[in-house]
Amino acid sequence: MITQFDQVKQKIRDYPVQRIAVASGTDVATLEAVCQARDQNIAESVLVGDGATIQATAEEAGLNLDNIEVIDVSDPVKAAYRAVEEVSAGRAGIYMKGYIHSDDFLRTVLDKERGLRTENILNHVFILEARMLGRLVFITDGAMNIEPDLEAKARIISNTIALARIFDVERPLVAVLSAIEVVNPKIPSSLEGAILAKMSDRGQFHGGVVDGPFALDNAINPDAARYKKIGGEVAGKADVIVVPNITTGNALAKSFAHISGGVSAGLVFGARVPVVLPSRADTQECKLAGIACAVYVAGANAEKRVKIGKVHF
Repeated sequence: MITQFDQVKQKIRDYPVQRIAVASGTDVATLEAVCQARDQNIAESVLVGDGATIQATAEEAGLNLDNIEVIDVSDPVKAAYRAVEEVSAGRAGIYMKGYIHSDDFLRTVLDKERGLRTENILNHVFILEARMLGRLVFITDGAMNIEPDLEAKARIISNTIALARIFDVERPLVAVLSAIEVVNPKIPSSLEGAILAKMSDRGQFHGGVVDGPFALDNAINPDAARYKKIGGEVAGKADVIVVPNITTGNALAKSFAHISGGVSAGLVFGARVPVVLPSRADTQECKLAGIACAVYVAGANAEKRVKIGKVHF
């Protein structure tokens, strides 16, 4: 099982080098990440954005952009549409967000003519390198689906189980998050957690185990689960955390980075190709982790032929 991003980088050493199209890749952390990806033979890049800004930022940071193509498009939204065209046309195999708002970036992913959508639901996953827990933790959805209903959450769960299995989690344990670990009719997320758990009992999810509702502590901490006398396979051992809404997921993932200093990777899963979607304020380390994970998914998904977005209704 993969527990650290360094293991991902080791695994992709023999993978074909992917080409990444970066939308509005003008900020220093993104430029540092693509330069390191080049230097470590992880990925090649094409930066689509304001050429003067890219060059000035690179010079100020002491970065060498040799062998990194730059396509000069000054407007960030137009740059994103130009970058996604690189992917749609097959000239790049991974799409990445640079210094652009997430909603503008995602609009290009979902564009009917030039975008990367499929028949599956697309969801964002923050992959946390949770060293204290000794495993990767997958948080969904903290950046794309705002208030998913029960059916959407079921499909998001199926997608994320598939993603976790790509990262060698043989039987992902999925916790549906709420404020409490019991059903309270006044808290919709607790009701949804119970329904999704019963769906799992009835075999409606492939390849993982879903339980809920859980509060965060008893979802990931075995001691907290034992103290509150919560049983079951998932309690205290969750690999995947399904959050009630985008606000909860975004705050949870960003608190990991900005309070604990943890490293995370942000991916959109379910599109035709891997999509790297970090926060604009993410560090170079987080953005490089996202690139490495996308390269790994691109190779491993083809090898394992993982089915995504399939729920038995």
